[in-house]
Amino acid sequence: MLRHDKGCAAVQKHTTFSPVTLITPTASMSAAVHGGRAKCLQRLVRLDLPVPTTVALSFAAVAEIARGGLSDVTEILAPFGDAPLLSVRPSSQDPDWGGPGAILNIGMNDARHAALSQTLGEATATALYLRFVQAFALHVARLDPEAFDLPGEPTAVALSRMLQAYEDETDEPFPQDVDEQLAEVLRSMARAWDGTTARLLRQAKGAPEDAGLGLVVQEMALGVGQGLCGSGVIQFVDAATGAPQITGRYLSQSQGREALSAPSGAIYLTRDPRGPSLEDDAPEVFEALCTYGALVRSRLREEMQIEFTIENGHLRIIDAVRVHRANRAAVRIAVALAEDGIIPRDEAVMRVDPGALSEMLHRQVDPDAARDRIVSGIAASPGAATGRIVLTADEAQASAARGEPCVLVRRETTPEDIRGMHAAKAVLTVRGGITSHAAVIGRGLGLPCVVGASDLEIDRKHGLIITPGGRKLRAGDIITVDGTSGEVLAGEPAMREAALDGAFQTLLAWADTFRDIGIRANADTPKDAQTARNFAAQGIGLCRTEHMFFEGDRLGVMREMIFANSPEDRRAVLTRLLPMQRADFAALFEIMEGQPVCIRLFDPPLHEFLPSDRAGLRDLAAQLALPLAEVTARVEALSEYNPMLGLRGVRLGITVPEIYDMQARAIFEATVAAHGRNRMVVPEVMIPLVSAKREVELVKGRIDAVAAAVQSESGVAFTYRLGVMVETPRAALRAAEIAQHAAFLSFGTNDLTQMTYGLSRDDAGRFMSTYVKQGVFPEDPFHSLDIEGVGELLSIGAARGRAGRPKVVLSICGEHGGSRSAIAFCREHGFDYVSCSPFRVPAARLTAAQLALLDREELQVESEV
Repeated sequence: MLRHDKGCAAVQKHTTFSPVTLITPTASMSAAVHGGRAKCLQRLVRLDLPVPTTVALSFAAVAEIARGGLSDVTEILAPFGDAPLLSVRPSSQDPDWGGPGAILNIGMNDARHAALSQTLGEATATALYLRFVQAFALHVARLDPEAFDLPGEPTAVALSRMLQAYEDETDEPFPQDVDEQLAEVLRSMARAWDGTTARLLRQAKGAPEDAGLGLVVQEMALGVGQGLCGSGVIQFVDAATGAPQITGRYLSQSQGREALSAPSGAIYLTRDPRGPSLEDDAPEVFEALCTYGALVRSRLREEMQIEFTIENGHLRIIDAVRVHRANRAAVRIAVALAEDGIIPRDEAVMRVDPGALSEMLHRQVDPDAARDRIVSGIAASPGAATGRIVLTADEAQASAARGEPCVLVRRETTPEDIRGMHAAKAVLTVRGGITSHAAVIGRGLGLPCVVGASDLEIDRKHGLIITPGGRKLRAGDIITVDGTSGEVLAGEPAMREAALDGAFQTLLAWADTFRDIGIRANADTPKDAQTARNFAAQGIGLCRTEHMFFEGDRLGVMREMIFANSPEDRRAVLTRLLPMQRADFAALFEIMEGQPVCIRLFDPPLHEFLPSDRAGLRDLAAQLALPLAEVTARVEALSEYNPMLGLRGVRLGITVPEIYDMQARAIFEATVAAHGRNRMVVPEVMIPLVSAKREVELVKGRIDAVAAAVQSESGVAFTYRLGVMVETPRAALRAAEIAQHAAFLSFGTNDLTQMTYGLSRDDAGRFMSTYVKQGVFPEDPFHSLDIEGVGELLSIGAARGRAGRPKVVLSICGEHGGSRSAIAFCREHGFDYVSCSPFRVPAARLTAAQLALLDREELQVESEV
């Protein structure tokens, strides 16, 4: 959130905070000293809400109590008068960090029980006493729970037995003095906060190791009596959607005789459906709650849940906490608060976690659904989908043709599996990491994907998958892939649908007014481009053209080209691919409506287009009308020990130049066609896997020649920009000379990370979790950009690139491009844009805006100092 309590540090330097503070409108208090709950209660007091008398203990006071420093509680008890009934609740700096459970009815003893029996009735007084003895025994004295179960009826005999059980377990009578009771409660809660379990739990929620705990001691508002009495909570938005709606619960006589009321709809209704609603039974109380709700929303600038009691018709406000909300609701609430003028737009932008947007784009497993987990892997592409197990791309296509949703399960995917991925609803692989083929394509397609499920076995021969526990599922069985959590579930759990609404679009429109770096999308097909356009990407930063060759009949034509024996034969075959590529590029230009489109020339090694199994080789031999032995020998000849470092990218473009010639002609002819439709297009042509200046010179010469030929043939003049994909360490180091021939340098951080570390991005998932757990790497470098190592190469490349060409355009187009750390790095080093998968564009837009706003706020603070 855009709330750093400006000047808070300076205020604390000059303000003395008392360790024990009576909460009044003017008391010196701070959330950083007394905790969020204490500060919120002060704000309620300032709004003249009927809050019971409350005392706050600071972090320092509670820490001293944990060390045994509490000598007496006279100062704490002073504001409450004689024989008080009290509650103690935690007050951590951030309410989400939790704390020990509240202890109620402190001060109950034999004398108070006798007095309350006269005013409230013996059953009510006994129930209050029983509950306090139970809470004290379990949470303060830490006694065996079995001896302190609450009885079915609050009788004198039951109370006597429980008091005796306490004495038997402790060899002491139950404490009767309120000073002693309160001291023991405070000491117990203070020490619980310092316990190992509590420390681990709050650290898991993002709390610092030395996070402090405050405590609030409050006069009990019992909500029991002879008239209208009860307690409850009320909130004014739907926690799932953020829509205005009154919800909550109301418990009549909640602490006395058995509670007979609970929610039964949007308004507070009694548990007995024949009973009246709170609105009907006490309209003045209900109206007051609604008034308080609107006041709290306006003045605390947040949607709050209000905890209240009613005692003989009188309303008391016990507490108010931020409404816990789903991601969809978080967006809608932030936008509504800004539209109502309660918070500024920049704060609304800061209040939403970018990850919330990614979740909203996809179906998710309902959080309340039962999960029958069969295996876990790496959460590679968010969202969840259910379908029948299929083990090949052909089976996926057949299943889709029958209208049956399916999940493609593979050891690992290859480019040939793309057609199956298009047909499937989700993908699961045994191997692979966050930047593996399946992960990258899954994110591009918005397809839920779990990779690296290494404990899973695939038995292709018998059509089975075998889980770590030996459970066998057959092809055709239904499973669910949860790409958000990395879990694979048996069956079909309940789902929560994607939720894009007006608030989503409004928030992103506001974000765009604040961000200062471009956001493009990696899009390989017209469908990807349309998705990118729908999410307001500012162009395409990476179009991987090789993915187009796996569509329809193109794979067969591509294989013919690979088996051609001469440049002339290759050109003849590629002539058949030319119109297909031209149509692809024309569609991209049309969809992007004049936005830049960066087209990477052919990159992968040729063997990826060839079958590897015996059946596939037989099919290929039949297609090419060649002997199986000849086809097998040719495929083996094209195999490489390490193909990702072999004949691919620019190396293929230089040794088999006909491919790049065909692609360049397709790009430029599509450009001419766009100009004919009065749409000005300046295509960006990117050369992959460059290591040397001479590579760029050779390819540039051929592309310039193709451009000149197309202009001469068409009579249409056009321009294009040639750039380099920097994904080898040498290209980063030699960026000054390479940039002299390139209008832009786009850093491909997937391969650059792989080459910098000497790690296979497809295999690293098998051991990366062990490395991260043992502190070898702070995070998976394929998931989060390595700022120290890969980042240094990026900064060197950027600086040297500008030295060679001052106006060179710089960007990142690897999968890191949508991450917060990468966007922050690019802003710091003056990059022009980042490019990421289409479904990561909304989160990237919001992240970029938040980083810009944080920088602006820091500058404001520095100027004030």
